[in-house]
Amino acid sequence: MDFEKTDDRRMLADSLDRFLADTYPVEHRNRVAYAAPFHDPKKWAELAELGILHALVPEDRGGFGGAGFDVFTVFESLGRALCPEPVLPALLALRALMATEADLEPILSGTRRYALAVGEPDAPYDLGAIEAGATRSGDGWTLAGRKSVVYGAQVADAILVVARDGDALGLYEIEGNAAERIDYGLIDGGGASDLFLDATPATLVLADAEAAIRGALDWGRLALCAEAVGAMDAARDMMLDYMRQRTQFGRPIGSFQALQHRAVEMVTEIEQARSLTILAAAKMDDPDRARHVSMAKNLVGRTTQLVAEESVQMQGGIAMTWEYPASHYAKRLTMIDTQLGDADWHLERVMAALQAA
Repeated sequence: MDFEKTDDRRMLADSLDRFLADTYPVEHRNRVAYAAPFHDPKKWAELAELGILHALVPEDRGGFGGAGFDVFTVFESLGRALCPEPVLPALLALRALMATEADLEPILSGTRRYALAVGEPDAPYDLGAIEAGATRSGDGWTLAGRKSVVYGAQVADAILVVARDGDALGLYEIEGNAAERIDYGLIDGGGASDLFLDATPATLVLADAEAAIRGALDWGRLALCAEAVGAMDAARDMMLDYMRQRTQFGRPIGSFQALQHRAVEMVTEIEQARSLTILAAAKMDDPDRARHVSMAKNLVGRTTQLVAEESVQMQGGIAMTWEYPASHYAKRLTMIDTQLGDADWHLERVMAALQAA
């Protein structure tokens, strides 16, 4: 497998890396990530103008990319910079709407922000356990139920809600303020909402949407794996730089063999996670996409825990402080494991796929 980026993707990564390095330093990131609206609307508009969202969909739907490696390229750079902008909710919505004839340009241009509401308190990952329901009401629909941890809903102009009509799961659109909404910041930065649907007016976007929803979630999982790879690279570089500079007993601590062994183990695990994420990116159009995505998400989830713990332990007390970026990378890496299915859930998914084969 070719691990090298194409020239177009290299240019995309270079442009995004430069933009984030110049305009989104960690100090600015921490100011906006933990206070409502939990991102920077001005930077969001600039990211959209840069064309980042267009890289997430193919040319026939108004973009210029849309392959697994395009998503990998964008989210690897976002992870490296710890960028809290709601690009993941946009990707989830775009991929869900790819199964429809909807005009994607308002999302791609950043002028209309979307979120995808899937998980519920008793069904955070399992589509089969979704209880939110849809009922016909005149020429339209109404929705009832609760959705939890809807990423990006705190700033969404529209929300795509997964709800059940009989045995089928449908995709319905509501206005961002149509339902009772509790907005909150996440511990690692960024925002989310819980939705309380009570005869909430909705428009049917796609009936029998289960396949489209599963596909959108898998694209989101690939994005999270790529984001984790970028964040782990940054956390590793920060730790190694600290080990070169911090002295103890008159020597840099990086010269101590025990710490070298731990650093090498961490670097090896990061490279394994990168390789499996690249494999998943290559398999996004294959029938066995779900298995490869879950294999990557399982390994990435375990590796993020290792990197978060080791980077904090090996950098000592400073790594626990708010001002030092390592603490924020550790929080983000820890939380990536829980998003769209944790390592244990994805291991069960892989095993079920293998048994069914």
